[in-house]
Amino acid sequence: MVLHVNGTAYELTLDHRTTVLDVLREHLGLTGAKKGCDHGQCGACTVLVEGRRVNSCLMLAVAQDGRHITTIEGLADGERLHPLQEAFVERDALQCGYCTPGQICSAVGVLQEAADGFPSHVTPADAPQGGPVQLTVEEIRERMSGNLCRCGAYPRIVEAVHDVSTDQGVAS
Repeated sequence: MVLHVNGTAYELTLDHRTTVLDVLREHLGLTGAKKGCDHGQCGACTVLVEGRRVNSCLMLAVAQDGRHITTIEGLADGERLHPLQEAFVERDALQCGYCTPGQICSAVGVLQEAADGFPSHVTPADAPQGGPVQLTVEEIRERMSGNLCRCGAYPRIVEAVHDVSTDQGVAS
């Protein structure tokens, strides 16, 4: 099978039970995505598959054959950090750092979902359909709720995501 990870194609022979998370960590040496709960409940393993955020601990690698996966290691553009990585540093939106890669990958997905007009549980019913969803603080909290932080850096994480969403014109 072939997985395209951070722009590089990898031809792999794997046990059919191997998760994407295990491929990333054990076969490719990409240790940014963390194995937190291994049940899809904490979000520490969040990566992007075809631009959509997923819990990589729940995804079987064989089901992703030919797909494009982006990890925290693939977000930067050379030496230039992704705007969310910069915002997390500027806002001090991390403490121990264990959940940070998953938080940032999830935030990248949140920004794209909002730009694509996907509503969340807190999106007002009268919000215009088809256009971008404005990322209020409440929207960001709701959309990021699948990513846990045991250190409690949530206020700074929300601020960092809001900063970038404002820069991209999807914040209110």
